[in-house]
Formats: sequence, structure tokens, C-alpha cells
Amino acid sequence: MQRTVVMYVEIGCFLSCLSGWILICSTLATEYWTFSEVSSVVLTTGNYYSNLWMDCVSDTTGVSDCKYYPSMMDLPVFLHVCRALAVVSVIFGFWGAVLALIGMKCTKIGGSELTNSRVTFAAALTYMACGFCGMIVYSWWGNKVRSDFVDPYYLEQKFELGAALFIGWGGSCLVICGSAVMCYFSARKSFPRRSGLLHWVAMGNTSKPPTYMTAHTRRTYMLPGSSRPTTVIIPPSHQSYSESRGTRASGGRRGTQENH
Repeated sequence: MQRTVVMYVEIGCFLSCLSGWILICSTLATEYWTFSEVSSVVLTTGNYYSNLWMDCVSDTTGVSDCKYYPSMMDLPVFLHVCRALAVVSVIFGFWGAVLALIGMKCTKIGGSELTNSRVTFAAALTYMACGFCGMIVYSWWGNKVRSDFVDPYYLEQKFELGAALFIGWGGSCLVICGSAVMCYFSARKSFPRRSGLLHWVAMGNTSKPPTYMTAHTRRTYMLPGSSRPTTVIIPPSHQSYSESRGTRASGGRRGTQENH
């Protein structure tokens, strides 16, 4: 019964991570990371939007034009790092899906139960790295857009948050939540002794956890209390007093024997 529950939990976590990864991949092709609407004439409105790769502009007539960034060497470091993290997030998500399909209990590909659990644990960590990389990209991009928008000394054109950022945040949250639950359930099977020790400490027990030696086994290999050698330490004052009493008692017995 417990194995069936864990299997269904793994399937749910995998679907959550896969859905979030698909959402993250979709944002790379989405053009609306930032957008701005400029009205010059009453009947003419220009919409400016951009993403990691290009700048675009469109008007009310439906004509749009996109232009890729001209030089990679001329781009800011911020844009390079966001591109790298976005691509790394997609790669981590792909390998997380491969490892999860190998290690999940429903596929029966990984081999033994312990091997499957450890492969699933590796998939959960890979998915978690995917989610955090995506979250860093969208949060950093959104924070830059917000800081430029509220800065009164920023004289260039100001943009607002695009739809791709909200889609990316949702996908990253799905990946992180699904991978966290998958990591918890797979770690319990992958490292049973460590999980037992952590549970022992979490319950507030600071003493040494129990070992495989039971109480009956300890009694078998331990001597009873009556047969254990004991050492009694007598203080010097009591020792001299006992010696004097012994001397007087032996002298009295010797005198009694002489009288007889």
C-alpha cells in the first residue's frame, strides 16, 4: 500500500515538474518579457516589447517589426547572465525528466528498489536546480524593470513587466514544489539510516540512537551485577581507625588465650 502511494506521488511530482519545465521553455520564445505603449497621435499607438534575443515594435495597423540585438559583445553583462541561466534551466529540466523516467517506480527501468530511489533523488535535485535557475532569471529581470521604472533619473524609455515573466514565475514554482516533494520521498528510500537518524533527532532525543543490538542481546553479553568486580575506596581516616580496631581486637583475643 505504501509503495503504491509513493508511486502515485512520484507521478504527480513528475507531471508538476514537467509542466513547469514546458512553461519555462515557452518563455524563451515569447517576445513579451517587457513592453511599453507610447501614444504620439490619437489614432496612432506604438507598442515596444523585447525579450532575451530581440527588440520589437508594432502599431495599431498590425504591422510589427523585430530586430535582433546587433552585437553580442556589445550587450550588457546582465543580459548575458540571464541568457545563460535560462539555457541552463532548460538543460537541467531535460536531464531531470530523463532521470525521473528511469528511476520512478512505475517505469521499472532503473533496477533494484534502492537504485531506483537514488536515481529519482538525483532527478529531484536536477529539477530543483532547473527551478531555481529559472526563478533567478525572471526575478532578476523583473527587478531591473521595476527599478528602472520607478527611478526618476532614468531618462530612457520605461518598460513594464511582460506576460513571459509571470508565466516563468509560475513554471518555476511548479518545478520547485514538485522537485521538493519528490526529493523528500526519494531521500527516505535512498538513505534509510540517515533519515531514521534525522527523525530521531527531530523528535528531541539528544542521546545516542538505538543500534541493532537489542536489550536481550545486551543482557546476553553482559555479566550480572553480582558477578562484576567492585572496588571500594576507603578514606585514610577510616582505614587507620579500622586497623587500630583490628589491632585491639587481636590483642584482646591473645590475652584471653594466655589467661586460659
